[in-house]
This record gives sequence, C-alpha cells and structure tokens, in this order.
Amino acid sequence: MTEALHVHFEDLEVGQVIPLGACAVDEAALEVFAERFLPGWDTAYGAPDALVYALWSRLSAEKTGGWAGTKTLAIDGLRFMRNPPSGELLRGRLTIMGKDPVGDEKGIVIAQQDLLDEAGRLVFSCLTRALVARR
Repeated sequence: MTEALHVHFEDLEVGQVIPLGACAVDEAALEVFAERFLPGWDTAYGAPDALVYALWSRLSAEKTGGWAGTKTLAIDGLRFMRNPPSGELLRGRLTIMGKDPVGDEKGIVIAQQDLLDEAGRLVFSCLTRALVARR
C-alpha cells in the first residue's frame, strides 16, 4: 500500500510528477476477474482493460485519498495501450497538468495519470479533474 500525501491545492505545482506506487497483475486475481466479469476472455491475452482500470483506480485512490477535501469530478480520455500479462509489475504516476482556483476554499486540479509496465511502456492513461481544498 502506498502512503497518502496530505496536500492542499497550493502544494501542487503544474508539471509536478507524483509516483502512485506499483502493483503486479496477480495471476489468481486475473483468473477470477475474467471468470466473473469477462466470461470467455483468454487470460493468455493478459489483463483485460477493465482490470487494468481497476488496478490504476486502486493506486490512484490510495495516493490521493489523503489529499485535503478531494473529490474526483471527471475521468476522461481513457487510453488502453496494451494488456499486461500476469506477473507484470505496473507503476503509476500522476502529472499535474493544470490548476484553477475556485473561490477561497477549493481549486480544480487537472492531471494526467498513467500506468507503465516494467519496460516503461504506457499501458493505460487518463485525464482526471478533481476538487482539492485550499489552505
């Protein structure tokens, strides 16, 4: 489990890259996921897109869960580049792309979030917008 950051809107800078941590595509979890949610998916093809999304979502939630007053407003531009095989270690990163203060109490943070495989290749990417409390 990754350690949550305790940050406010002012603590984030455009261009800042925040590691989200890492997780592996667990073979047993892949088998159960495919059986329950994608009957007929051949796990030899790797993790299906929905499982890749779930792995990213967990890493992102663990890292940003401690941010002050955070509420995700949107997840856009989802890109699934490849289906990683079981055992593959995926690393997440969040890059601050923009910030917009909204009054005195909060601001909107726009970020690109990525999952990379062990070779550094892009597996998944999306854009997020979230409200973050100001100091």
